[in-house]
Formats: sequence, structure tokens, C-alpha cells
Amino acid sequence: MPAICRDCDAEVAGAACGVCGSARVVRHAELYELAIGHVDCDAFYASVEKRDRPELRDLPVIVGGGVRGVVTTCCYVARLYGVRSAMPMFKARGLCPQAVVIRPDMKKYAAVSAEVRRLMAALTPLVQPLSIDEAVLDLSGTAALHRAPPAVVLNRFARRVEAELGITVSIGLAGNRLLAKLAAERGKPRGFFVLGAAAAAVLAPEPVGVLPGIGPAQVKRLAGLGITRIGQLAALNEREARAKLGEEGPGLAARARGEDARPVAIERESKSISAETTFETDLRALPELEAELWRLCEKLGVRLRAEELAAAGVVLKLKNSSFVSRTRSQRLANPTRLPETLFEAGRALLKREAGTEAFRLIGIGASPLVAASLADRGDLADADTARRLQRQNAIDALRGRFGQSAVQRGRVLPKPRSDP
Repeated sequence: MPAICRDCDAEVAGAACGVCGSARVVRHAELYELAIGHVDCDAFYASVEKRDRPELRDLPVIVGGGVRGVVTTCCYVARLYGVRSAMPMFKARGLCPQAVVIRPDMKKYAAVSAEVRRLMAALTPLVQPLSIDEAVLDLSGTAALHRAPPAVVLNRFARRVEAELGITVSIGLAGNRLLAKLAAERGKPRGFFVLGAAAAAVLAPEPVGVLPGIGPAQVKRLAGLGITRIGQLAALNEREARAKLGEEGPGLAARARGEDARPVAIERESKSISAETTFETDLRALPELEAELWRLCEKLGVRLRAEELAAAGVVLKLKNSSFVSRTRSQRLANPTRLPETLFEAGRALLKREAGTEAFRLIGIGASPLVAASLADRGDLADADTARRLQRQNAIDALRGRFGQSAVQRGRVLPKPRSDP
């Protein structure tokens, strides 16, 4: 059975590499035939922080903020204590009180992500970013260029990322995108797993929640039908799947069998872009909530411009002190990526909710997304959009030269205190 050394690429016949002695070996019957690779950076934000602060290497690290916030990500040491992404910070601190907590530095993480993408681009033009820390690559037809099969090319890539960027990645290799993603989840960190023709049998005994897109609500619904394992879902034929699960049933059953016809597309499949914040204390008053909403709309505008996308609608998210979330959405008359326009739409939604109770979190998202070329066009009957665009371009130029705080709106400045 084909096998390669993870540390030197040599072909391996036994349990360990005969060239360098490493026991890190990836072995699979279809190792040299499969060409779809899924790359997932291991505990990305926490890994970048540990790279920049070597004294944290063996310590539990949580990237997040505030007592009332949530865990953005955490390192594998922290996970040993039960800490998980999206967990409330107070719970994470309770599980791991000795953890080092670091506020997220998105600018730094984006820069490292760009370097990872640069290395990916040297492997194949078919790279599809899925998030800041993962992407899928199609290396079909690249063996002659690299003088090596995709498995070896991805193995070299993983070592290069570690050597040049100081972080680690896990690799999934398969015949389609779904299986490559599932493979990448195995053996982390620094993993390399292969799922081939026998994938359905490998996945059959695993819980249905392992499949991407099946969340807790869907898991509960399937359990109510007696379906708890992937193999049970995979066994449903099209008629049975539709009868039990509705129109989405056949698609779910196909995914359980490891079927996925999606190509690797160069464009990122962004469904939404958002920004949110958790308050140090609950907020109820509309002016206070509006000030936070404006800050988020500015962040959202920056992210839309960076992604070359625009919002055709907005989604407002609110979470109360009992952690109950509510969302409200509105389509826009014209796509935008201007903070002022995003804010106006979000504020209209917020006014309907403010005053009913106090909130611990607010968020604003752009969905659906459209191409940036469709944004903020304006016309003779809409001169205001052109003025807003000109004003935003001037603000961006000033901030680019003098820093983010060089220009601020009055609505986010502290209110003057009245004399007693």
C-alpha cells in the first residue's frame, strides 16, 4: 500500500521512514490517485499568538475578550480542559482559570492568512478560500508541473507553512470537497488523513452531527426518526429520504454516502459577512445600542470592501441576558457597502426591538451578498449615495494615512457629563 513520510516525502515500506526514521507516515491505497485537498489551519488565531509569544507555547491560550464575551478560538492545551469555540468566556475561565486570554487581532490574522494563500497559489490556480483559516484545492493535472502527485505536494506544503510561517495545518485528501473536509478534521493538529472509495464504510458508524451542515436542531430531528448514525442516513433511498425528511432528504442521504459534485471554484462561497460585539454590561437604551451598531457597521463596511462584495440585505442580531438570540432582516433597495446606508437599515430594525429588554450582544450582517460592482451606484434621483461614497473614500484615505481613530463620527464619542 502506498505510504509517504510526513517529514521527508520518502516512500515508506514499514511502520517508520527508512530515510529519516520518522514515525509520521500517511498510508492509503489511493494515496497517489486523489487530488482534492482541504487545508485547515490548526487553532489558527491561538497558533499565531503562540508563534509571536513563544513563552506561551505550553500554556492554555484562549482568544476572546471580556468576562461576558465568547471564546473566538482556543489552543489544544485549553481544549484539554473542555474549553471550546463560541463558549461563554465566564464558563471557559471557570473550566481553565489559568488560561492566558488574548484579545483577537484580526489584522494580524488576516496578514498570516494571506501568506498561507500565497503558498497555496503556487500549487494550483484552483484554490477556493472557505474562511480565514481554511481552503479547498483541486490539484488535478498538476503532477507533471510539480513532478509529484498531489499527496506529496500537499505534504510539502504543510511543512513549508510550518517552517516559513510558524503555524501548523491539517490536510484532508479525497476525491471530492465533502470528503476532503471530513478527512481534514481527523488527526488534528498537524494531521494528514485520506478518505477514498471506502469512505462510506468509514463514516457509517459515526454520529450524523459529524456531517457539515447538520447542526444540533437537525441532529435532534433525525434522532426522533431513529437516525443517529451516518450509515443509517446513508441507507435511505431517494423515496424514503424525501418521505422522512422532506425535499432536503435526498441531499442529506447523498452526503451521508460521501457524494458531492461541487467543483472547486476560485471565488469564495461567502454567504454572509458580519460583525458583532458583546457588551461589558447589558444595554437597553436606544442611543447606546445605536452607538454600538454604528461601530459594527463601520467594521462591516471595511470587511465588505476587503472582500470585494456588497450587501443586498442586512441582518440584525440581538442576544438578551438569558442568551436567547433574535434576528431581524431586511432587503435593501440597492446593494451597498457604505456604513451609513448599512446603519440606516440596521437602525430601523433595532428601533422595533429596543426598549423591550436589555441586551448583552448586538451584531449586524450582510446577506445576501452580491458583487461589489453592483454597490452604491446612485443616479440622478439619488445624489445622496454619490456624496456618501465620496465622503467614505475621503475618510478611508485619512484613516489609511493617520490611523483608524483619525476620523470619528460624533455618535460614537463619549457624551459630555453635565455639571452637578
